[in-house]
Amino acid sequence: MLCDPFGRHIEYLRLSVTDRCDFRCFYCLPRSHRDFETPGDWLTADEIERLVGQFAALGIKHVRLTGGEPLVRKGVDDIARRISALPGIEELSLSTNASRLGKFSGSLHQAGVRRLNISLDSLDEKRFEEITGSRLKPVLQGIEHAADCGFSPIKINMVIMRGINDGEIEGMIEYCLERGLTLRFIETMPVGQAGQSANQHYLPLSEIEARLRKRYQLQPAAMKGSGPASYFRIGDSDLIIGFITPRSQHFCDTCNRVRLSVTGDLHLCLGQEDHLALRPMLRAGASNQEIRQAIQAAIARKPERHRFNEAPTAIIRPMSALGG
Repeated sequence: MLCDPFGRHIEYLRLSVTDRCDFRCFYCLPRSHRDFETPGDWLTADEIERLVGQFAALGIKHVRLTGGEPLVRKGVDDIARRISALPGIEELSLSTNASRLGKFSGSLHQAGVRRLNISLDSLDEKRFEEITGSRLKPVLQGIEHAADCGFSPIKINMVIMRGINDGEIEGMIEYCLERGLTLRFIETMPVGQAGQSANQHYLPLSEIEARLRKRYQLQPAAMKGSGPASYFRIGDSDLIIGFITPRSQHFCDTCNRVRLSVTGDLHLCLGQEDHLALRPMLRAGASNQEIRQAIQAAIARKPERHRFNEAPTAIIRPMSALGG
């Protein structure tokens, strides 16, 4: 239904419901950043429901709610409920820092969210605060609450940074093994001022894989989802780990996703700036057919790949604007 010029079928929409976040992870959002979108420019719940309905009509099957931090948006559970009820949507998931999961887990699960990706870069309280500017305890409590509510799988996303948290990898493996969580390691990306400043801590995950193979037996494994990770099982345990390598081994040839910002801009690639502004069409009274035609025309412009390595300072928007 939605096919780009390189034969890739687009079935996955990452939907940002806010560009705001209650954390300030130094590789994502500068501590001084205040240039957020105003709520009047956000897509309303009705507009989100209508737009996602048009994407679903074009073949989108999986929607992930992102931010910023999606749980800071008032009514996010209502938005989730509306999306999960749309014909054609088979999966609804959410990315979060988990600081508010203790409050929202129950209502999100009732609304139809089943899978969670949780950012957790450190289990050390002091280091966690240095990375995020926030406290670790509510995050760990949120993870426990989500597990009790029945979310599955719960994937822990750990951005690996040389000299920052690369000494915690084995500890994070033990933490996830004990709790039945999936663990994914992610390379830093030079998106926005913060991401470019953190470039000095970039560590190719091939180094981590080689290190883990000296201690563990890694068996190739499969994991349900629309993301780009390469998965392995740790020995004969139930723990599955994944490696997401946007820079050292880019996975652009299998890209099946596009991203919709909180202001209704459809971004075709995280590492490129080309986008389609859908909010003006909505508010000018465009028909559903006109919206679908505009989306199809945009997909026809989807680039073959990002240019993180060739142009590491090209993307000036913060990572929080699109949720990664």
